[in-house]
Amino acid sequence: MAISVDVAKDPSAIKVKFLGNFTKRQIICFSAAAVTGVPFYLMTRKVIGTDVAAIMMVAVMLPFFFVAMYEKDGVPAEQYLWQIITMKFLRPGIRRYKAGNLYEQLKEREKMEKEVEALEARQKKWKEGRAGKAGSKEKA
Repeated sequence: MAISVDVAKDPSAIKVKFLGNFTKRQIICFSAAAVTGVPFYLMTRKVIGTDVAAIMMVAVMLPFFFVAMYEKDGVPAEQYLWQIITMKFLRPGIRRYKAGNLYEQLKEREKMEKEVEALEARQKKWKEGRAGKAGSKEKA
């Protein structure tokens, strides 16, 4: 009869327990939640009632519990949130290639060429008109 003990594949994944079954991080976060939540409850229970104050106390304490318990891929909550903030807001995003519509460009160019031709025709008429007036002044 053999005795078997489960051993973690990655020893670095084992969390060192500090007090009971909690890590130092969890103890600190739970203490911070208690330091903020309990005084909040005590100050607001007479003003808004005990039920509402208790619910609001839980809402005030939830971010601390989230930071204490959440971990994704070995990264704690605040580091993970900081990575998201830097990726979405602080660093430039991925610049996607945007192809221009060739037909739109050709249409725009044709429109510009027509406009230039119209301006040149107006200028030519204006010059002919000026030349005609200058010729009539010389005759007079």
